[in-house]
Formats: sequence, C-alpha cells, structure tokens
Amino acid sequence: MQTCAPLPHSARPTDFDFLKVIGKGNYGKVLLAKHKADGMFYAVKVLQKKSILQKKEQSHIMAERSVLLKNVRHPFLVGLRYSFQTPEKLYFVLDYVNGGELFFHLQRERRFLEPRARFYTAEVASAIGYLHSRNIIYRCASERGGVRPYVLMKDLKPENILLDCQGHVVLTDFGLCKEGVQPEETTSTFCGTPEYLAPEVLRKEPYDRAVDWWCLGAVLYEMLHGLPPFYSQDVSEMYENILHQPLQIPGGRTVAACDLLQGLLHKDKRQRLGSKTDFLEIKNHVFFSPINWDDLYHKRLTPPFNPNVAGPADLKHFDPEFTQEAVSKSIGCTPDTTASSLEASSAFLGFSYAPEDDTLLDC
Repeated sequence: MQTCAPLPHSARPTDFDFLKVIGKGNYGKVLLAKHKADGMFYAVKVLQKKSILQKKEQSHIMAERSVLLKNVRHPFLVGLRYSFQTPEKLYFVLDYVNGGELFFHLQRERRFLEPRARFYTAEVASAIGYLHSRNIIYRCASERGGVRPYVLMKDLKPENILLDCQGHVVLTDFGLCKEGVQPEETTSTFCGTPEYLAPEVLRKEPYDRAVDWWCLGAVLYEMLHGLPPFYSQDVSEMYENILHQPLQIPGGRTVAACDLLQGLLHKDKRQRLGSKTDFLEIKNHVFFSPINWDDLYHKRLTPPFNPNVAGPADLKHFDPEFTQEAVSKSIGCTPDTTASSLEASSAFLGFSYAPEDDTLLDC
C-alpha cells in the first residue's frame, strides 16, 4: 500500500512517466503512471476531447469530475487526485488499484460463498449509501464510452467493481451518476446494461434511489449464483423476465440471503428494500448481522480474498491485451494549440482540479 501525498498545485502531462496501458475504450485510455516528483503511482485516464464532443458526451464527463470530487473521502470510492487538460485531451489522475475486477475473480471461481459475497456487498452498499447521502444516484447505465477494465463507474456490475491490493472494493465510475436527487425525487433517463436494468427503468417510468438497490441485488445474485437474475441470451426474453417472471433462487442459500435477494429485487420499487429509509434498511437486514459497519468502513475487517500483488508494478490482474500495448508518446506531451483545440477547451471550462490541502491519504 502506498501513501499518496497530494501532487503539486498544478499538473501537466510531462509531470508523469506513463508506463503501461491498463484500460481502453471509445474515448481514450487509462494508463499506469508514475509521478516524477513524488514517485507515486496513479491511474491516469486520458480522454480525447474530439471523440467526446462528436458524441455530445461532455456533460457526462463534467458530471464524472463533479462526483469524483465529492467521493474522495470514502474508502470504497476511487479518489480523484487531479484533473487537467491540454487543448486536445482530458486527464483524470486517480487512485491506482491493481487487485483486479471483481468479474475477473468471479469468472475464475464461478461463484462466491456467502461470507465472501456478503463482504463485497456490504462495502458496495456502504459506498452507495454514501452517494445517496450526497443526493447522488448511480443509475444503471450503459457502456457509452466506458474505459475497461479501469472504468469510471457506468453501472453497478462485477466488471465495474475493482479490488485494491488488500482485497477491498473500489467503485470507479461515476460518469452517468445523477446529482441533486433529493430523497423523494425521481429521474427518468433510460440507460442501462440489459442484465441489470430495474423494471421501472424498462417501463420508462420515473425512478428514484431504489434503482441502485435493485442493482446491488443483481450483483449479489450474480456473485452467489454465477449469472445475473432473469438472465437470457435473448435480450427481449430477458426484459420480459425482469418485468414479469418471479425471481428464481437456486437451492443451497441461507434464509437470510434469499430474503435479502427477494427484498432488493422486488419489482415494485415502492416495496423494494431500501425504498423507505435507504441504506439504513440494508444495514439492518439480518444477512449483514455478522458485519460491524464501523469496522467495515475503517477497513478493520480482513478481506476474504487477498489479490497477492507484489506492488504497483504487478499487473497480473490486468488483461494482457491492454498491458502489452505500446504507450503512445503523444500521451505525455502537450500538443500545439490550434483553433479547433481551443474550441474543444472551451467546452470543458472548469474541468481542471488541484487539491487545496496537504492531507495524506492511504490508497
């Protein structure tokens, strides 16, 4: 575990040595980078402004930045250390975690035993509860422009949940979060990965914070059973299952686990667990009775799985498809200013961020 001191009060690409590609997507790449001045490792997400503007996604990028700034103090949400821009690119300097995607480990083991699934679910629930306390809902969202595997949370599913070097959960994508949603308010944007869509989203009804608890239930179900609930290779059939088929829970699960899944995956959002007192309902469910939530938050509970990484340079949990790719020399330089790039810069006013204090943070 490295201790991350804040970077200087300004940053630019030439401040970093860009070492490896650890993720990529429609808008750019995520790279393992070492800061030249302090020797610390970071994940730097580099996005092409031109691609973002062509797809009219700048509002989502700015929302991502805004939410990241609010999440820096929560133990299970990735921290933004810096954001800056050149005329052609946007840079997010993020906490670097290299324990691998939860999906990677789940695929390898097919399913988790209840204690392990409970631990991960509790950490994710803690993070969601924190977001809700800041009037932010995740929303199950699509892979529009996502950067995998080191994504910024586009929806709550195992592919988008990372583990740090100790085995704790880190949620890393907030690009399509919805801010400013009061407890009784709703939103109505239709977006989602099919397997994890809540019924109210499919019906194109206004939805509220309860949509995140549905997603949590879907992730827990997949951890316990190896596939998402209501899954079908035929997307139309899967939608029909989500809307109308009763939840089928295979045998071998405890009564507490079955009750939690039934509560989280209730098709009526008004009856869903978490719809009334939000995170408090989740915390108080009997399934989580072995969890001391204060110890969980302060990472005093030993994770059920240790990724066994040797240090920041250990990339065994990243796909070689990414890590073997050559790092472009243009990533670490500042391009010449042109008329078109100046226009792109004006679309991202206020993007840059620098820390104001000298607090040391563990990462």
